Amino acid sequence: MTALALFNSQAFDYLFKVALGRFGFPEFIVGILQLLPWPSIGDAQSSQLARLSCRAWSLKRTLDTIEETSHAFALPAALRSRLGDYDPPAIEAELARIQAEIDAIAFDLYGFSETDRTAVQASQGAASAADELPDEEADDEDRVAPVDHTAGLLSWTVGVAFGRFDWRLAIGERAAPAEPEPFEPLPAKSPGMLPGGAAPFHVHEGILVDDQGHPHDLARLVEEVLARVDIAVPEDVRRWLQRDFFAFHLQRYSKSRRKAPIYWPLTTTSGSYTLWVYYPSLTSQTLYTAINDFVEPKLKQVGADVTALRNKGSARTRDDEKQFEALQAFELELIELRDTLLKLAPTYKPNHDDGVQISAARLWQLFRHKPWQKVLKDTWAKLEKGDYDWAHLAMNYWPERVREKCKTDKSLAIAHGLEDLYIELEAAPKKARKKKAGGDE
Repeated sequence: MTALALFNSQAFDYLFKVALGRFGFPEFIVGILQLLPWPSIGDAQSSQLARLSCRAWSLKRTLDTIEETSHAFALPAALRSRLGDYDPPAIEAELARIQAEIDAIAFDLYGFSETDRTAVQASQGAASAADELPDEEADDEDRVAPVDHTAGLLSWTVGVAFGRFDWRLAIGERAAPAEPEPFEPLPAKSPGMLPGGAAPFHVHEGILVDDQGHPHDLARLVEEVLARVDIAVPEDVRRWLQRDFFAFHLQRYSKSRRKAPIYWPLTTTSGSYTLWVYYPSLTSQTLYTAINDFVEPKLKQVGADVTALRNKGSARTRDDEKQFEALQAFELELIELRDTLLKLAPTYKPNHDDGVQISAARLWQLFRHKPWQKVLKDTWAKLEKGDYDWAHLAMNYWPERVREKCKTDKSLAIAHGLEDLYIELEAAPKKARKKKAGGDE
């Protein structure tokens, strides 16, 4: 922990960057740290630095307990106080004090004069200000804005409904795990996730639906979760799920070029009916489940309503006529959705090792969020072209092409467990050196 504190000091950062500039190295090149001076640290200073860095790590982890994608996540910000004091401004202030104390010790250890310290701090401040400027080339999903407390709360309730998060933390039925040691292995699940073997809030087959009155209706389940944790239900949860949730979710579950949303809205053309698929539960049977347990029963229900109105004939009122037209259009959309799923299901065999983007690519036409749909459509085109033949999905759709490549690409053969197909090329014979004319070689 002593070294961790020193590495995060302004003095060490300055020396590191000076070394990079002097030797012309790019950042993080292997061996650069060995070129830097290491100060002589007494026992008292070493103990103090270790204590400060350990406290800073704990405070940083505490801030992450409201971040849904963090391994430290416990509860959303709107509920976090139920696990004990949570005051971000106070935490940030303490972190600033710790940083100042570490910097002062490090400056002393490296023998920086007051003039040098002032210059370093000024340069560090300018660099920090530049880093905070918006990146014009960054994607919208890459710009991480503070999470709105209501949106963060609703996102958590969706996770509870799908069996990802544990609502019992919010009502005191389960205590949060103790804080780990800084260098312990990262946990398989965050403290806020449902422990293995625990009963989920709602039992399902990896699919929920936007369908009022349905037992697996996502909006109703979100409202039930909020009621269970004694939070007032915001107005029009269903509208938020239909219009705002996926864009919010995609942004939170994206980092740099990696986009990994785990709640997938497979939707009819107009968005009138949505199946929410939970990626961690995705299997080769998921699309069949969607057809048999959701789309077909809904079609049967809508078909019966259409028939009833049709049979009313001339007795239909103006409102009946409007409903009749709407139901007919809805029925056609459901038929289109069913037929698309039926077309995809027989050959769709996703593998979680491929990752979210490749696994979702074959379903690109069922997503209505335009930026995400474009990403998936482009990904599918690259899969067809052969750019991602390491993926299991590529082997599933184009086995002959992939197997042929495995003969000459050892890494590809290993990825697919087909090392026996790889043919090692014989090394070209070395050419004999010619003797010089009129003398020995």
